[in-house]
Amino acid sequence: MSDALKDYTSRIKECLDSLPFDRLEELVELMRDKITAGKQIIIFGNGGSASTASHFVCDLAKGVFTGGGPRIKALSLNDCIPLMTAWSNDESYESAFKEPLANYLAEGDLVMGISASGNSPNVLRAIEYANTRNATTVGLTGKGGGKLAELAQLSIVVKSDSYEEVEDLHLIITHMLKIALIKKLSK
Repeated sequence: MSDALKDYTSRIKECLDSLPFDRLEELVELMRDKITAGKQIIIFGNGGSASTASHFVCDLAKGVFTGGGPRIKALSLNDCIPLMTAWSNDESYESAFKEPLANYLAEGDLVMGISASGNSPNVLRAIEYANTRNATTVGLTGKGGGKLAELAQLSIVVKSDSYEEVEDLHLIITHMLKIALIKKLSK
Protein backbone atom coordinates (compact mmCIF):
# COMPACT_ATOMS: atom_id res chain seq x y z
CA MET A 1 0.00 0.00 0.00
CA SER A 2 2.75 2.49 0.85
CA ASP A 3 4.12 2.14 -2.72
CA ALA A 4 0.82 3.45 -4.10
CA LEU A 5 0.93 6.38 -1.70
CA LYS A 6 4.55 7.19 -2.55
CA ASP A 7 3.86 6.84 -6.29
CA TYR A 8 0.98 9.31 -6.03
CA THR A 9 3.17 11.77 -4.13
CA SER A 10 5.89 11.45 -6.78
CA ARG A 11 3.40 12.19 -9.56
CA ILE A 12 2.12 15.27 -7.69
CA LYS A 13 5.70 16.52 -7.35
CA GLU A 14 6.22 16.01 -11.11
CA CYS A 15 3.04 17.96 -11.85
CA LEU A 16 4.17 20.79 -9.58
CA ASP A 17 7.58 20.93 -11.24
CA SER A 18 5.98 21.12 -14.70
CA LEU A 19 3.60 24.01 -13.93
CA PRO A 20 3.75 26.86 -16.46
CA PHE A 21 5.04 29.49 -14.02
CA ASP A 22 5.27 32.15 -16.73
CA ARG A 23 1.54 31.78 -17.41
CA LEU A 24 0.76 31.75 -13.69
CA GLU A 25 2.67 35.02 -13.29
CA GLU A 26 0.75 36.42 -16.26
CA LEU A 27 -2.50 35.39 -14.55
CA VAL A 28 -1.49 37.07 -11.27
CA GLU A 29 -0.80 40.33 -13.15
CA LEU A 30 -4.07 40.03 -15.04
CA MET A 31 -6.04 39.39 -11.86
CA ARG A 32 -4.33 42.29 -10.10
CA ASP A 33 -5.25 44.61 -12.97
CA LYS A 34 -8.90 43.45 -12.96
CA ILE A 35 -9.16 43.77 -9.17
CA THR A 36 -7.69 47.28 -9.06
CA ALA A 37 -10.04 48.31 -11.90
CA GLY A 38 -13.03 47.11 -9.84
CA LYS A 39 -13.91 44.29 -12.23
CA GLN A 40 -15.54 41.03 -11.16
CA ILE A 41 -13.91 37.64 -11.15
CA ILE A 42 -16.47 34.96 -12.04
CA ILE A 43 -15.49 31.30 -11.64
CA PHE A 44 -17.23 27.95 -12.29
CA GLY A 45 -16.70 24.23 -12.89
CA ASN A 46 -18.28 20.79 -12.40
CA GLY A 47 -17.75 18.21 -9.65
CA GLY A 48 -14.37 18.67 -7.98
CA SER A 49 -13.84 21.74 -10.13
CA ALA A 50 -17.05 23.24 -8.70
CA SER A 51 -15.59 22.78 -5.24
CA THR A 52 -12.35 24.43 -6.34
CA ALA A 53 -14.30 27.35 -7.86
CA SER A 54 -16.20 27.93 -4.60
CA HIS A 55 -13.05 27.59 -2.51
CA PHE A 56 -11.13 30.04 -4.72
CA VAL A 57 -13.93 32.61 -4.54
CA CYS A 58 -13.81 32.40 -0.74
CA ASP A 59 -10.02 32.86 -0.83
CA LEU A 60 -10.39 35.88 -3.11
CA ALA A 61 -13.35 37.58 -1.46
CA LYS A 62 -12.21 37.06 2.14
CA GLY A 63 -8.69 35.65 2.25
CA VAL A 64 -7.01 38.30 0.13
CA PHE A 65 -8.79 41.09 2.04
CA THR A 66 -7.81 39.74 5.46
CA GLY A 67 -4.29 39.26 4.11
CA GLY A 68 -4.02 43.01 3.56
CA GLY A 69 -5.47 43.38 0.09
CA PRO A 70 -8.61 45.12 -1.17
CA ARG A 71 -12.11 43.70 -1.25
CA ILE A 72 -12.59 41.65 -4.41
CA LYS A 73 -15.79 41.19 -6.39
CA ALA A 74 -15.60 37.42 -6.79
CA LEU A 75 -18.48 35.09 -7.61
CA SER A 76 -18.81 31.33 -8.11
CA LEU A 77 -21.64 30.37 -10.45
CA ASN A 78 -21.74 26.99 -8.69
CA ASP A 79 -23.07 28.45 -5.49
CA CYS A 80 -26.69 29.01 -6.55
CA ILE A 81 -27.83 25.43 -7.07
CA PRO A 82 -31.50 26.33 -7.76
CA LEU A 83 -30.53 28.69 -10.60
CA MET A 84 -28.06 26.23 -12.08
CA THR A 85 -30.50 23.35 -12.01
CA ALA A 86 -33.38 25.47 -13.32
CA TRP A 87 -31.39 26.40 -16.43
CA SER A 88 -30.18 22.81 -16.80
CA ASN A 89 -33.70 21.42 -16.50
CA ASP A 90 -35.57 24.03 -18.55
CA GLU A 91 -32.98 24.60 -21.30
CA SER A 92 -30.05 22.17 -21.21
CA TYR A 93 -27.16 21.20 -18.99
CA GLU A 94 -24.95 23.14 -21.38
CA SER A 95 -26.77 26.31 -20.20
CA ALA A 96 -25.96 25.74 -16.50
CA PHE A 97 -23.21 28.40 -16.44
CA LYS A 98 -23.79 30.47 -19.56
CA GLU A 99 -27.24 31.70 -18.60
CA PRO A 100 -26.40 32.70 -15.00
CA LEU A 101 -23.22 34.30 -16.35
CA ALA A 102 -25.39 36.47 -18.59
CA ASN A 103 -27.04 37.88 -15.43
CA TYR A 104 -23.77 39.08 -13.90
CA LEU A 105 -21.14 39.59 -16.60
CA ALA A 106 -19.96 43.09 -17.38
CA GLU A 107 -17.46 44.11 -20.03
CA GLY A 108 -13.90 43.68 -18.83
CA ASP A 109 -14.68 41.12 -16.12
CA LEU A 110 -12.45 38.08 -15.72
CA VAL A 111 -14.19 34.73 -16.28
CA MET A 112 -12.45 31.52 -15.21
CA GLY A 113 -13.67 28.09 -16.26
CA ILE A 114 -12.24 25.09 -14.42
CA SER A 115 -12.43 21.69 -16.10
CA ALA A 116 -10.07 18.77 -15.46
CA SER A 117 -10.74 17.37 -18.94
CA GLY A 118 -11.09 20.72 -20.66
CA ASN A 119 -14.13 19.42 -22.50
CA SER A 120 -17.10 20.10 -20.20
CA PRO A 121 -19.81 21.44 -22.54
CA ASN A 122 -21.34 23.79 -19.94
CA VAL A 123 -17.94 25.32 -19.13
CA LEU A 124 -17.10 25.69 -22.82
CA ARG A 125 -20.40 27.36 -23.61
CA ALA A 126 -19.95 29.91 -20.82
CA ILE A 127 -16.38 30.70 -21.94
CA GLU A 128 -17.59 31.12 -25.53
CA TYR A 129 -20.27 33.54 -24.30
CA ALA A 130 -17.77 35.50 -22.19
CA ASN A 131 -15.49 35.84 -25.21
CA THR A 132 -18.32 37.46 -27.18
CA ARG A 133 -18.99 39.95 -24.32
CA ASN A 134 -15.49 41.46 -24.13
CA ALA A 135 -14.57 39.62 -20.96
CA THR A 136 -11.13 38.19 -20.28
CA THR A 137 -11.31 34.39 -20.18
CA VAL A 138 -9.08 31.96 -18.33
CA GLY A 139 -9.11 28.18 -18.51
CA LEU A 140 -7.75 26.02 -15.71
CA THR A 141 -7.54 22.50 -17.10
CA GLY A 142 -5.52 19.28 -17.41
CA LYS A 143 -5.48 16.14 -19.55
CA GLY A 144 -3.84 17.98 -22.45
CA GLY A 145 -6.07 21.04 -22.15
CA GLY A 146 -9.04 19.92 -24.23
CA LYS A 147 -11.17 22.51 -26.03
CA LEU A 148 -11.01 24.86 -23.04
CA ALA A 149 -7.30 25.48 -23.60
CA GLU A 150 -8.13 26.61 -27.15
CA LEU A 151 -11.15 28.77 -26.22
CA ALA A 152 -9.80 30.63 -23.21
CA GLN A 153 -7.60 33.65 -23.80
CA LEU A 154 -5.19 32.40 -21.12
CA SER A 155 -4.91 28.71 -20.28
CA ILE A 156 -3.15 26.97 -17.42
CA VAL A 157 -2.83 23.26 -18.23
CA VAL A 158 -1.75 20.76 -15.58
CA LYS A 159 0.36 18.05 -17.22
CA SER A 160 -1.48 14.96 -16.05
CA ASP A 161 -4.14 12.57 -17.32
CA SER A 162 -5.35 11.75 -13.79
CA TYR A 163 -8.46 13.58 -12.60
CA GLU A 164 -7.23 13.32 -9.01
CA GLU A 165 -3.84 14.84 -9.80
CA VAL A 166 -5.35 17.59 -11.95
CA GLU A 167 -7.90 18.51 -9.28
CA ASP A 168 -5.20 18.51 -6.57
CA LEU A 169 -3.02 20.82 -8.64
CA HIS A 170 -5.92 23.14 -9.45
CA LEU A 171 -6.49 23.73 -5.74
CA ILE A 172 -2.77 24.26 -5.17
CA ILE A 173 -2.70 26.74 -8.07
CA THR A 174 -5.58 28.74 -6.59
CA HIS A 175 -3.75 28.92 -3.26
CA MET A 176 -0.61 30.05 -5.08
CA LEU A 177 -2.63 32.77 -6.84
CA LYS A 178 -4.13 33.92 -3.52
CA ILE A 179 -0.71 34.23 -1.87
CA ALA A 180 0.74 36.07 -4.89
CA LEU A 181 -2.23 38.45 -4.98
CA ILE A 182 -1.89 39.26 -1.28
CA LYS A 183 1.74 40.24 -1.92
CA LYS A 184 0.88 42.25 -5.05
CA LEU A 185 -2.16 44.05 -3.63
CA SER A 186 -1.00 44.82 -0.09
CA LYS A 187 1.88 47.05 -1.22
